Amino acid sequence: MELLYLETVDSTNKYAKEYIKELSDKTVVYTYNQTSGRGRLERKWNYMGKDNIYASIVLKPSSQMKEVYSNLTQLLCIVLAEVMEEYNPIYPPKIKWPNDIRVNGKKISGILAEGVNNGKHFDGLVLGFGVNLNVKKEILDKIDQPATSLNIETGKVIDKDDFLKKVLERFCLLYNSFIEEGFLLIREDYKKRAEFLNKEVAVKVFDKTYEGKAVDVTKNGALKLVDKNNQEQILYIGDIL
Repeated sequence: MELLYLETVDSTNKYAKEYIKELSDKTVVYTYNQTSGRGRLERKWNYMGKDNIYASIVLKPSSQMKEVYSNLTQLLCIVLAEVMEEYNPIYPPKIKWPNDIRVNGKKISGILAEGVNNGKHFDGLVLGFGVNLNVKKEILDKIDQPATSLNIETGKVIDKDDFLKKVLERFCLLYNSFIEEGFLLIREDYKKRAEFLNKEVAVKVFDKTYEGKAVDVTKNGALKLVDKNNQEQILYIGDIL
């Protein structure tokens, strides 16, 4: 992978999308000072300081969008969770469908994937992620949702460059096989880390909310719910509330 470090930037995803034609496949745009990042569904994003990772991976696997590309967020989710586990947090990293990582019920990382198209031509995918590596508790306490960081969960200061290197190496090892095999390559690992399975959940999809028991993650990464009337719902997008 080619690394492109920016001293400061409003958003690594925004930068990568703007310059995607000039950036080569597997370029990683990263910074330790992102000023205006954003989450999925235009959700408010919280800046955690310069001791954390903010990065976007530019991927150009083909000139046409394929279904498997939408699952790359879940691949990165698995990779991030596995790398975090190497640092021996007290509680193992778990996944909140589709691609949030939580430790002890608190968010520690989020992923935002955005495709770039030029007419019918697929220019590429920007796979952005942020990881709370070194955050003071008083900053986390000000956030409007439960959040944590790896330094708090391990009691150790985390080397940012070393963490990023581990993530990118592991992602590269799995990437080509994942493009060929799809979500099935990681399905069992994903399900083992899924904190939501076999629980009653509510999932918001745009302006509609689905409720039921989360019984499975399908072979293409969708969430299978069974409602109180024993009716199945297969959800490809949405957020567990």
